[in-house]
Formats: sequence, structure tokens, C-alpha cells
Amino acid sequence: METGLLLDVLLANCKDRCALLDEVCWQDDELFPEVDRVETLQLIVQRLAGEVQSVGGGDDCVAKTRLREKVRYIACSRCLPLLRRLGASGTALNSRVGLARTVGKLLSCCLEICGKEDTIQQVLYAVLSSMRSDGSIDEGRKVLGDCLEVDTAIEVFRCMSSLISLTRHPDILDQVIAAVMGIIKGELDKYVTAVVARLLPSLMQNQSYASCVIHKLWKELQNWLSAGLNSTTITRILLCLCSLADYFFPTVDRDTEVVIDLRFYNDFWKIVQLGITHEDSISRKRATYLLKRAVDVSDKLKDSCESSQDKVSCLFWWSSENTVKLLHFWENFILILETVEENQVHVIKPILPKLSNLIESSVLDSEGYPLFHVSWFTCIYTRMIHNENKTIMKEGVTHFLNLSVFEYSLVSLGFAEFVSGHLMDALSDSNLYNRSPDEPLGTCPSVGLQLSKFFQLFVRSLPEETQGQFVLHFVQKMASRHWYSVPIFFISKALASIPACKLWGKEGLLALRDILQCTMITHQVLLRAAAQCCLLQIAMNLTDVSRVTFDEVSTFLMFLRPEESLSRKTSLWNQLCEWLRANDGCFLLTDSNASAELARPALHVYVEKLVEQYLKVPSVQAGDCCLMPDCFRARLVATLIVLASDVEERNKMGSDAEDNNHEVLACFLYPLLDALSKLNTYAYMPTLKTDKSLQLLLKLLQICCPRHPSGQIDLVLSSLQTSVLSVAEHVLEFILRRLTSELHQITDLDRCDLYIAVLRELLKVHAAVGWKCASYTLSFIASLTESSIRNLQATSREQDPDLASQIQKVASMASLAWVCETASQNEELQLDSLAAVKLLIRYISSAEINQLLRKPMNTDDSSRGLEDGTSARGWGRLAARYCHDHWICLHFVLHQYSSCIQSSNVQLPESARLHLPAVEDSERTLRFAVEALAILPSDNILPVLRSMKILVPKLWSSAESLCVECMETAWKVILSLSNNQQVFWPILKAFIRFVFDQQLLAVDMTQGHQVFMKLKELTRSLIEMSRAKTGVFNLLIQHCCQVWLSSASNDDLLQKPFLSARNHIEIVSEACVFGYVFRRDQRLLQDVHTFIESLGDECAANAIVESCYRDDQFVRVTVIDFLCRLDGSDVLHKKFIEDLVVQLLEKDFHVVQSTVKWHCNSLQHYLANRVWLTIPLTFPQLPQEFVSKIVDTIYQAGYSNNQASVKYLIEWTIILLLHSYPQFLDMFWNCFSYDQEKIKTSICTFMSVLTHFDIILLNVSDKTPFLKKALDVIILWCFHHNFSVRLYALVALKKVWSICLILHEEEFKSLKPVIESCLQQIGNMQGTGNARKNWQRIQDHFFFVNLQPLKDYSIEILFYILPSLSGLPEEECIPTWKFARLADVSGESTVPLYSFDSGLHGVKCNDWTQQDKDCSLVDMDSPHEWADIQKKMIPWKNSIPELDLEMVYKERATRLGKSSSSLIVVASLLDKLTNVGGLCRTCEIFGASALIVESLHCTADKQFQSLSVSAEHWLPLIEVKPPQLIDYLQQKKTEGYTVVGAEQTAKSCNLTEYSFSEKTLLLLGNEREGIPANLIQHLDVCVEIPQQGITRSLNVHVSGALFIWEYTRQQMLKHKAQQSNSIHLNH
Repeated sequence: METGLLLDVLLANCKDRCALLDEVCWQDDELFPEVDRVETLQLIVQRLAGEVQSVGGGDDCVAKTRLREKVRYIACSRCLPLLRRLGASGTALNSRVGLARTVGKLLSCCLEICGKEDTIQQVLYAVLSSMRSDGSIDEGRKVLGDCLEVDTAIEVFRCMSSLISLTRHPDILDQVIAAVMGIIKGELDKYVTAVVARLLPSLMQNQSYASCVIHKLWKELQNWLSAGLNSTTITRILLCLCSLADYFFPTVDRDTEVVIDLRFYNDFWKIVQLGITHEDSISRKRATYLLKRAVDVSDKLKDSCESSQDKVSCLFWWSSENTVKLLHFWENFILILETVEENQVHVIKPILPKLSNLIESSVLDSEGYPLFHVSWFTCIYTRMIHNENKTIMKEGVTHFLNLSVFEYSLVSLGFAEFVSGHLMDALSDSNLYNRSPDEPLGTCPSVGLQLSKFFQLFVRSLPEETQGQFVLHFVQKMASRHWYSVPIFFISKALASIPACKLWGKEGLLALRDILQCTMITHQVLLRAAAQCCLLQIAMNLTDVSRVTFDEVSTFLMFLRPEESLSRKTSLWNQLCEWLRANDGCFLLTDSNASAELARPALHVYVEKLVEQYLKVPSVQAGDCCLMPDCFRARLVATLIVLASDVEERNKMGSDAEDNNHEVLACFLYPLLDALSKLNTYAYMPTLKTDKSLQLLLKLLQICCPRHPSGQIDLVLSSLQTSVLSVAEHVLEFILRRLTSELHQITDLDRCDLYIAVLRELLKVHAAVGWKCASYTLSFIASLTESSIRNLQATSREQDPDLASQIQKVASMASLAWVCETASQNEELQLDSLAAVKLLIRYISSAEINQLLRKPMNTDDSSRGLEDGTSARGWGRLAARYCHDHWICLHFVLHQYSSCIQSSNVQLPESARLHLPAVEDSERTLRFAVEALAILPSDNILPVLRSMKILVPKLWSSAESLCVECMETAWKVILSLSNNQQVFWPILKAFIRFVFDQQLLAVDMTQGHQVFMKLKELTRSLIEMSRAKTGVFNLLIQHCCQVWLSSASNDDLLQKPFLSARNHIEIVSEACVFGYVFRRDQRLLQDVHTFIESLGDECAANAIVESCYRDDQFVRVTVIDFLCRLDGSDVLHKKFIEDLVVQLLEKDFHVVQSTVKWHCNSLQHYLANRVWLTIPLTFPQLPQEFVSKIVDTIYQAGYSNNQASVKYLIEWTIILLLHSYPQFLDMFWNCFSYDQEKIKTSICTFMSVLTHFDIILLNVSDKTPFLKKALDVIILWCFHHNFSVRLYALVALKKVWSICLILHEEEFKSLKPVIESCLQQIGNMQGTGNARKNWQRIQDHFFFVNLQPLKDYSIEILFYILPSLSGLPEEECIPTWKFARLADVSGESTVPLYSFDSGLHGVKCNDWTQQDKDCSLVDMDSPHEWADIQKKMIPWKNSIPELDLEMVYKERATRLGKSSSSLIVVASLLDKLTNVGGLCRTCEIFGASALIVESLHCTADKQFQSLSVSAEHWLPLIEVKPPQLIDYLQQKKTEGYTVVGAEQTAKSCNLTEYSFSEKTLLLLGNEREGIPANLIQHLDVCVEIPQQGITRSLNVHVSGALFIWEYTRQQMLKHKAQQSNSIHLNH
């Protein structure tokens, strides 16, 4: 206003307007004039516009013409060149924002006065060209030359937008929209914000083309939407819609005509839904705002609208008849939607019942369609399951799975896409399947159960024609992603629960096969196997057999691993047989199967043809040299043969047709047996056919023999074995010939493996049926051994061996290795008595160890396979294999002559020598073993370690350094194998058996031997490794306990193996406390393993997979069993137990003294708990002398601030100690006055001991003195000021007094009044409140009521029931079945396993110190809908970020969509950024117009951000330094603000009595000093907050919040009163 008055005065006194313009205008030498100069010129031109455009004549006309020319000159010679310089300099808007904007305004004013249409058009196109990145408007270069920066062009065009109406160019609006959309689609966010927040609203101000702009813009947005969606597209479309929401929705009170109504467009609602589920919170808020705006418009207009005529696809509809119902739905929906935005489960959980009611109440209308499109509900669930809080995600999934509306097919159809998309995303999160604390170990997690029920209901509710499509799509989506083992198991298990129905054909089997092939390669074995079982169950349940062939089924079955899931005689195998039998005539038949033979079972016909086709090979082969065929096909044929035989057996079950079953199998096997019988007689049989025949034989024997025989007669297996034995001699003769003389090529080594594998299976057949026909087997072994030795001797003499001889050498050594293994594993054959085996021993013993297998020269075609890499084996692998097989033979020799191994220093007479160099020169052999560890691959060192186990214990005394080197080298190999799980565990087991051999453990610790020190070092290393790799300590402790409890050896030095236990007692003490606080994922895997094992035979994987579940509790179970087997009467056992107790007490002391803060269920808590669980086990073996040494230490433990579980165990230990040795009661009384500083926390422990005083005095003849002493001690504490101490003392008094009353001693009568007075305290307590309830709780506590310290002394109570009652997690409680299964605790144990009559069975955990829980969180699970729900306020309209803060506050507040006041809060005097951040949040919430701070850099501080929670983005912050405050206050006073100071002064007003003016500036003082005196003089008024307390002042943030709220409250009341008055006047 002041500026306008000055201009009016200036113009009134200025006669020459042109001279004035020349004076104000900048000169040519000014490249970038000051903004103030340009702004002044613009205001003058704007004022002169009326004079120029007015009608006049004469001199006035000449003056106007001169003025018009001057204005044109300014536009062309000043404004346009300046814009060119701005474009050429590349100056961004951020640095010259005022200049660009002001030049644009000036140019606009000039062109309105004097511009021609062509000139205006050229200028507009010039600016538009700068806005478009492609520069497609050529006219722009004529005017501006170089393009302006995009942000500069946007600002300039915004200022000139009013000129559009002065042009008549038909394409101008199209060019504008094209430029705008180009920026929105492709430019930076800051440019997009400038266009949407500033340019578009300016365009909409002109009513002449606003309608055209809005329609063109919406059309472009629709086209962009249909072209493809991504996150950025949705974000920017929502930004546009929010910015122009006033023009996209009709309103009742708007003067302008409605140009468009987005409520009628389904595309709009799709955008809203995509925005609601967007990953960006700002986009979600914008979408929510649009939804609110649309609902509000519909409610006010009360019209009818539909976004689509199709009811199925209509996303939004409104009708005047259902306004109330619709409004109620959308209000609740928006409430739920906004609440879901929170990250706190206690906020979200109460709205779930409301969500259920909302869904159920809007399921179907009268025509059977959902009242509201289901996609709206999926928006809510999508937001929940994608919440960063995993607990909220789980709540969302659980709530969705339990919905009851899936019985309606249309509802299920609407959710189908969500289930296959977002729900699957959530189900892939392993955290979803964590077991809740109230779910017992070994049970299916709640989500797993809910998932099974959901799929059963959901699939059944879908229309029949879409059920198969949905399940197939779901499985295909599963196959397209990577899965962790836990989610895929539970999802597969849920799908397997779908009732049997015909849903798919071969496409379903292909999808399941993809899952098996791609997503289950590296998972844990048991989980992978269980998932495979479920996938096979899915295939059997859902496959329409009329649409699949036997080929497709059999191919799918081959992707199931027989060693994990598809194994014979399991429940799953039996189900598969029954499925094949029941559907035999229903499978889709191929041309080859569709024949007259269909009178027989189709499966039989198929299998016969399959065998025939498999064995059919070309009669002529090029050179008869071919690669080994893949065994996949052999496994397929063998599986189908066994399946068909078992199916036939089921068909004949209960009949007398056993011979018929044999005929069926014989029919299947005839082509194979025929080929096998001719192996050694038909010289022209192709190699490929011999390979395939033997492969099929091998797979048949492997598959048909069940892994765990049931003991029942197996007719199929018996028939197969009989058939195989009929051709066994032919097979052996063929293999003998091939192994000894016909293997000359690289590819033949694969055949060597095949032949040896067949030999192993044939020996198993002989072992199963007996060795009646073993004569030809022994002859075969002798011939094979002799021939192999001859070959090896012959090749060793060759100077330049060729490839054929080297291959034969490898095959011969492999044959000898098999002979050695057979001799070791089948002692009943007595192979060591064969002359050939004796020859083998002499040859191996004298042969060169670690002999290099020389690579032959490639001189002929026979070696071409080596160069071409026709085999997967490289020459290094061949050499390693040869060395490995040699060490197998060496181990056999060493084992046979282990008693003869001795130091090389011992010289034997010639008559006593064995002439076996490997045995007699054992140190040399051991050196070769160390060398072998270094040169062999890790998967080939097992026989080397086994040989070391024989050598090192014999040689350590004479070659100690060499033995230590063996240990070190072997340990390095172990460390290198930590990531190779397949070979790690067997090699680690062999390593532990070797290093911790009984003789090495017995090394005397007092002699300082290197071996002993190395054992100690390796022990520490293994324990350290066990912390990261579960199962390592299991092997160590199991081996050591077996060694120490083993029977005496024949060696005089090892008559008592337990002698070494004391030397390595740290292994036992560490095992007693072993176990770590698992990560959640580790605990999850353990829980799922336990659940799968609990399924038993229901899951076939349990019968097949050898449990790889290495339970950490196994360590403690093993050591507990070990301790329970010790005999206290044995001197060695007694000394060991005493040492162990001392070590355990030291561990407890270190835990107590640890600086690590420990809490319930922390590792420190677990360590203390495990120590005190173990100590009571040792009491039966502890003598009195030793107890007298440790009794004070045990008492001292009672003074520690222990967790409940540890406290109970210490108390129980003291009770057992005093029961066995009452003489230590005198020391016990001292505990009540030992340490007054700790007595308040420890007295409850000792009082708990006295509650079982009857057990303590059980073996005392004269109880009276002890009872009197107990009463004296207890009564003293009954009057203690601590409430808990009084309660414990009263319980102890009640217990002890009851014993006294039973004895009827006269001496107690004098104490009766005092005791009864103490006990009457309880009766005098108030009937309500915690005191009375806690007294009742403590009396009912299990430790005082149910626990019987002597009867309950058992492993079951100590390790399972007591930890459970103490509140420990279930993984810390060891169930008794683990002791029975893992350790086989027997009657030899000194501690019983069970307490059958214990009163603790069935008792629930009851911690009496808990307060009342009348408002427990459990109430949140109640199904009723809460009347009120906590929710955070979300503003009516979301913010649109601006480029600067120069926008007027009221304009910005309008853009923010909230009511903004005229309150300015000044916080420049505040020092603490937390207070500034909190004030920023408060000001933003209550709509203050600005917050004044000392420095704008505070917004980057983390302390500020933690309190402001992004409020600084939505509230204008202005920087005013404290020295500038006086000037700032004076300026605001001139603007009409009342300056209020929050300060206590002599003349300050009461806040409750002060009336704030609308324009108020609130000044807050410094945290310590308040408002300085110099500033108080510039305040209009000081206002203080009334106080009732003693503290002098409030925190400045709290004070400011109270002032801001009081100001807001008063303004709201004034506004409400004004509205009431207005309504009254209108009436």
C-alpha cells in the first residue's frame, strides 16, 4: 500500500513520463540489473497502462504514442536482451529467481500495452521453446537466441500467461500443454514442481481458455496412464491432480462453471488406488486427499454418478438414495486407510475389527454384485503387508487369511489378483512364520494353519471355470521367483491341503517342475525334502489325469529326489501307487500306448514299452567309443518299473496271486535280464547298451531297496533280488573283464565308477539273501585283485606311459580300493584269508605313496579325449582320485596291522619283521599323510585322516613334532571347508576322532607335551567355531563322552580312559553352559525342523532324510547324560565332579561381575541359568569336605541381583545342600546380616529357602533349636519397610510356624502372640488393591505350593518344567524326549529322568510381582469393534513442495490444504535444537504462518529432525539472527502485529485471561535466561502461564505449545462465532 502511494505521488508530479522511464530503466552496460530497479520499472509501466490505453487526442495523443514507443523499446531493447543473457549465461532460477520473475512481469505489461499479436506470439513461442527439451519450436530462436534454463523459462512464462488470450493462434494451447507434459514426464522433480504448483494454476486463472486447458491436460494424463505405469508416472500424475483439484471436481459455491468431473472416469480411480498403495508416503497422502475430495463433493452435491457402466469394473459410484450408507462406508474406509499409515501395531490393531465389519457389510447387493469394488479393500491390505514394521505386516496377512467373505465367488474373484501378487510377496517373508510365544515348540505356526484353511476355502469359492486358472497362475508366479526354504514349505503345504479336484493338465506339472528345478537347489535338506513331498501331493490332488500322459507324469517325478522325497515304502510312495492304480485307465494315451493291449493295465503297457525303448540302441557305433549315457533316463525307467510292480502288488493284495505279481515284474525285467545274461558272451553288444543295462540294474537295486526296512515281507524286492542273482555271475565276469583289461579312454573312468557301484549293490543283494552263492563272488574278488595288481606292476615299469595304460592304472587302483572296503565292511566273508588279499597288502605296503600320475604325451588319437575335454574330469582330478584310492588301501593295511605299528626307533629282529614298509616305517607313512593333506582336494582326504587316526596315537611319543604338524595341517583343511557343507561334516567327524583319540587325550598335562598344548588350542578353536556353525560342538562332546565312559582298553596305559577327563575338563564345563541367543532366522529354522520331524510318517522326508538338524541343545543333553552316569564312589569321578563344580562357580562369578548389562533372556542370563541347572546334578556325588569349601560361594550367589529362573535354582541348590548337610545352617543364618547394602535384594532368596524348612530338617532329630532360630530371624524381617521383603518373610513365617504347631513344643507358646500378630497383618490389608492381590499370588506361587525339592529332583523338572515356569523361552527348555532319544538316559543315571507324581505338572507360569492387567494388551484381540480408535491427524489436502519461501503465507497454506493463522512464532533465542524441532512440529500442526529461527542450517541436524518429523517441509522457516530481532519486531509492528512475549514479569498477564489478536507475533525466550531485558522493552505485552507447583518454569517447547494452542483455540471460537452471526443475518 505504501509503495502504491509513493508511485501515485511520483506520477502526479512527473510531467515527462518517457524521461521517468529512461531514468528508471537500466543501461546497456548493466548485464544483470538489480531486481528492485526492474520491479520499480514494472510497477510504473503497470500504472501507465491506463493512460496509454485511454482515448484522447491532440498533444495527449502524441504523448501516448511516444509513451507507447518507449514501452515497446523497453520490451524489445531491454527485456528481450536481458532474457537472452539469462539464457546464454545458463543462470538457474535459484540464483536469479527475482530477476527472472520480475522481467517476465515487466515484459508482460509492456506487450499488453504495445505488443502486436505476432510479437506476442513470437515471445510466447520463444519461452515455450526453452521449456521444451527437444527445442521443437523454431520461432523461439528468432527472438531469444539461446534457450533459457527450464526453470527460468517456467517462471517467465507464468508471468506472461495472461498474454495467451491476446493471440489467436489455434495451436498455442496445444503447444503449452505439450511443453507442460514434456516437463512433467521427463524433467527433474524441481521443474515438475514449478510447472504444477505455479504455472498450471496461473493458466487456470483465465476463464477464456481454462476449460480447454483442463480438458487437454486430462486427456494427456490419460494417454500417459495407458502407455505404461511406473512409480514416477503415478507420483507426477497425482501431483497434477492435487494441484488442480479445484478444476477437476465440481463445487456448490464456486462461481466458475465446472469444466470436468473426474468422478465419472475409471482411470481416475485407478490412479487413486495406485497412489494409495504407492511406496512413497507423499503420493499416498495425495491419493487419500483426492479420495476425500471426491467423497466430500459427492456428499455435498448429493447427485448420482458411476465411473463405469459395467458393474463388475465400476470402481466408484454414488446415488442420492444411498448417501448416508455410502458416506458411512467411505468415512470408515478413509479412517482405516489413514490409520494403516502408522507404524505402531497398537494403533493399527484396533481398526482390524472395523475393517472386518466394513468388508462383511458391503459384500453383495441385491443383484449379487459387491456393493463396493473389492480392489478398495486390497488397497488397505497392500498397505499393511508392505509396511516396514514386520508385526503390522503379519497382522495384515493374518487378518486377510481369516476373512469370512471368501464364500462368495465374486468376492474371491476380486481378490484373486491380489493373492497372486501382493499376498505372495508377503508370504515370501520368512518372518511371517515365526512361532509366537504361546505356540508350543514343534507345532505349526499360526500363519501356516491359516494359510491351509484359506486356500481350501478360497479355491473352492471360485467359479469352477476359474479355479484351475487361479491355482496355475499362482504356481507359475511361485516358479518365477527365488524362495527361502521356510516360506516355500508352508505355501506348498497349504496348496497340498486343497481337496482333490481336476484343475490342470501338463501345464500344472510343468509349473511344479519349474519350482523343483529352479527354486530349491540350496535350501536346507529336510525343508527342501518336505517341500518336495508337498509339491508331489499337489500334483496328485490337482492334476486332471485325462489331460496328461504317462510320459509327462514320469518326467515330473524325475525332478523329485529319491534320496529326499520319492523313496520306496514311504507314505508318499504308497499314495503315489494308489493314485496310479485308481487312475490307471484315465490317463491320456499316446499313439504308442493306444493299442489293443489296453485290455491290460495301461501302466503295464507303458512300462514295458518304456523298457524296450530304453534298451534299444543303434547296432553299429563309430569306433564303439561313446560317452556314458546320462543316468536320468535310467532312473526314470527304474522308478516306473518299481512303481508299476508296487501298483500290481496292491491290486493283488489279499488274493493268492503272488505268482502273477512275479510274472509282471519278470515281464518288465525280461529285456534287461536278457541283455545282462549276454554281457560276457555276446562280443558285439554295443557299449552303449551295456552301459544302459548296468545303469538300469544299478538304479533298480538302489530304488527298490527301502532306506528303512519295515521288517515285513517285500515280494517285489525278493523277486528282483532273485532275478538279479540269476544273472549276477554273467555281470561279474563282464565287469572283471572290463575293469582289468578294457578301460583305456578318459570316458571309461565313468564306466569304472558305474561298475564299482554295481558291485556294491550286488554285494548288498548277497548279504540280504545270504552268502550261499558266494563262491563265485570270492573267486571274482580274487581274480579282480590279482589282475589289478598285475596291471599296476606293469604300468609302474613303463618309462613313457600312454593314456590307455594310465587309465587302466587308475581303474585298477579303484578296484583294489573297492576290495579293501569290502573286506572291512563284510568280515563274514573273511577276505583277509584269501591269498589275493594278502598279496594286495604286500603290494600296497611297498608301493610308492602319493605317487604322481604322469600325464601322457598326446601322440595318437586315443588321447584326443583328454585335449577335447570330453570328460568332466581334468588330469588333476584323475591323479587325486588315484591317490585317494591308494590311501583307502593304505588305511585297510594299517588297520589290519595297527597292533604292529611302533616307532621307527625300535629295531625289530629280522624274524619279527613283517616286511611291510608302510607299517614298519610308520613315521615315513605319516609324513606322506601330511603331504597328502596338502595336495589332495578336500573331498578326497577322508581316508588320509582315518589313516592318521591309526598312526598318530602310536607315534606321538617318538615323533611329537610330526604329530603336531599333522594336527595343524588337518585343522587348516577344516577351516578351508567351512562353506562346503557336503564334505565338511564327515571330514570334521574324522578330524575329531583322529585328534581327540583316547590315547592322545590321555597325554600327561604335567609334562608340557606339544601334543597336549595343541589339543587345548584345537579345543578352543572348535568351541569358537561352534558359535558360528551349529553342530560342531555336538561332535566334539559326543566323541569325548564316549571315550571317557568307554570300557577299558587292552593297553596298560589305558586301563582307565576316564583318567584323561580331568585334563580336558574345560570341554565339559563349556558344554554345560553351551548355547547362544539365536538370531530370529536361526530360531525359525530350528522351529520348522522340529515341526517337520513332529509330522512323523505323515511327511515322507522324515523316513528318508537322515536328520541334519544339529540341535545346540544336544551338547547340553550329552553332557548332562554324561554327568548323570558318573559314580561318586569312584575316586576319579569324584575328583572330576569337584573340579567341574569349581569351574562352574567361577563362570557364575564372572557373569555376575561382568560389566555387560544383562537382562531377562540375554546371553548372560542364559549362562547363569545353565550353570545353576548343572550344579544340582552333582550333589549326590559331592562329599561333605568339598561342600564345606564351596558353601560360602553358593551363599554369596544368593546376593546377586538374579533373574527369576536363576533365583529359583540357587534356592533349590541351597535347600538340597542344607538337607544333606544341616551342619551348615549356622553359616546360613549369617546370610541375613552379611551385607546390608545387598540385603534388600537378597533377603527374598533366603526367605524362599526357609519356606521349605521342613525338607531341610528332615534328617535332624532335634528340630526345636533350628525352628526357634528361624522364627527369630523371620520375625525381624516381617516389619521391614520393603513390601516384597515383608511378603516373603510372612510366607516363610507361615510355613515355619505350621511346623512348630505340629511339634506342640512348649517353647513356642511364648512366641505365639507375636507370630499371630504378624500374620494378622494380612487380614488387616484393604480388600482391594495390589497388596492384597500380591499376597494371594505369592501364597499360590508354585515354588511355595507345588515344588517338592526332593521328589521333584529329576531331569524333567530341572531342565523343562522349571525353566518354563520361570518364564524362559521354550528354546531354553530341554524336553525329556531329547534326553531319551539323543542321550538314551537309562537306569544307570544318578538323577531320574521323570517325576511322575510331581505337583508341578500342569502348573502355569505365575509371577506374583506382576501388576494387575485389567487393561491388558490381550484385550486387543477381542473381536468386538472398538468405539474409538487412536489416529494421527492427516491434513485435508497434502502439500505441494515449493521452490522458495517467497510465496505469500496464506497462498502456501491454501496449497497445503489446511487453515493457516496469522501467528508468527519467534524461536531465535533458543539454543537446543530438540526444542526448536519440537516447536516446528507444533507450529505446523496448529497452522502457524511462520517459525523464526536463528539459522536455517538447523534443519539438517539429526536432533532437530528427530523432533520435527518432516514438519520443516510444510512450514515456512525464516532466519533472523538474535542481533536482528529488534529491527524484525519493529518491522512486524508496522505491519499490524501485536508482539507477545512468553515471560514472567511484574506486569505480565495470565494466559487464561489474555485475548490474542489475530495478527500475533509470539516471542519465546532462551532456555535458561528467558527473554533479554533489552527485548522486553520492545514487547507489546508479556503473558505468563499460571502455575500450581513449586518448579519455577516449564520447558520452552512446552510453554510455546501451550501459547500456540491457546491462540488457536481463541481463533477457532471467534471463527465459529462469526459463522453463527453470518447464518443468523442471512435468515
